[in-house]
Amino acid sequence: MAQKNKKLAAALAAVNAYIMQEEEAAYQAQLAAARSAAQAGPSLWAIAGRQDIMNFRRLIQMKAF
Repeated sequence: MAQKNKKLAAALAAVNAYIMQEEEAAYQAQLAAARSAAQAGPSLWAIAGRQDIMNFRRLIQMKAF
């Protein structure tokens, strides 16, 4: 009976370790996806260029030229 309990404990420990590894891998994948999504936004140069275009159009509408 003691031998059976040892085998059962070893099997449960192995399954638990496997599940913990899978959870860690999923967490790392989530972190990588979050990092790449944060970097995918528009660049500051693009935003500045669009802002200049909008300012120029506003000046034209006001007939400042």
